[in-house]
Amino acid sequence: MSDLYVAAGGGGDPLGTLIAARTVTVAPDPPLIATYAWERPEISDTPGPLAERHFTGLARGAGGAPVLTPGTRARRPAGSTLPRLAADLPAHLLLLDPAGGLTALAGRIGAMAEAAGGRIRIVDIGGDILTHGDEPGLCSPFGDALTLAACHLTGIPTTVYVAGPGLDGEIDERTLLARLPGCHPLTPGPAAASAAARALAWHPSEASALWAAAVHGARGTVRAVNHTAELTGVSPKLYHLPLDEAVAHNPVARALLDERPETLEEAADLSHRLTGIHGLAPEHARTPRQDPPTDGTAFLLDRDVAVKALREAAAGAEHVTFRYATRTLGLAWTDIPALRELLDSDSPLLRLT
Repeated sequence: MSDLYVAAGGGGDPLGTLIAARTVTVAPDPPLIATYAWERPEISDTPGPLAERHFTGLARGAGGAPVLTPGTRARRPAGSTLPRLAADLPAHLLLLDPAGGLTALAGRIGAMAEAAGGRIRIVDIGGDILTHGDEPGLCSPFGDALTLAACHLTGIPTTVYVAGPGLDGEIDERTLLARLPGCHPLTPGPAAASAAARALAWHPSEASALWAAAVHGARGTVRAVNHTAELTGVSPKLYHLPLDEAVAHNPVARALLDERPETLEEAADLSHRLTGIHGLAPEHARTPRQDPPTDGTAFLLDRDVAVKALREAAAGAEHVTFRYATRTLGLAWTDIPALRELLDSDSPLLRLT
């Protein structure tokens, strides 16, 4: 028997979900993680979550679930980090395809959980899954709300986990803690965070990298691409609450359950109506695609020159994310491993002070 972990928002959430799974259970078997292929604009030219049709080489698991493998490939112009994550994370990755709408998604999640023989554990890195829809920093509420509603429809016992409150820059730590009264958080150990280290060495995730760094003891101000985060004593924590309590916070999830939209587009329109954010392209509207450099001169930089440029750009922050560092230096996210080598850093974040 194995629980089904659901990475609520896609993107880099499978990395944080692995850390959460290693914290919740000490079972030696690789956890089963279901995730959207909801990628950032620098990774994929295809907005919104990728569907099964966007991939080749998917395997089939119990109940017909689409399994991501190292041999899976995204069909251009779509791009995805998930095939490489399937190689570098000690976990089994299942693809969530919401293209058929809420009811179909719930059916697929339910089948995955029943095949696993366990309960559902939703993991959200940062905490925007507890949105009230009006927070000033909110930018991507739709995926989390869709996950909550779909898991509710399965009828399978479900727990919601919030990792690193506020680290995604959407809802601040104090607000989230007020929405988690009475929750007794878990604290991951360094070994749990280290389980994602191989993938964090190249992946442009920021929220999961921030959480992993906090678990390893990092504190202070961090400059990310779209926000500045503060790593505090709360940042390493993993909070948990019942599914119904999470749904009670989230107006989009409640509306999805009330209205049961038949298509993904109708569900995204509902999110737009309630929050002003259209769920299928929020990140594309927020962060323009970054084209990689064409002349290859960036790595001719001296290490000290690069660090000086980052310190000046970060304006006093003690750390930067590697996604922020590559952007600041005019590099592509795929240059993260080379930048790490240049700067002699194997930590989830780059320390500047």
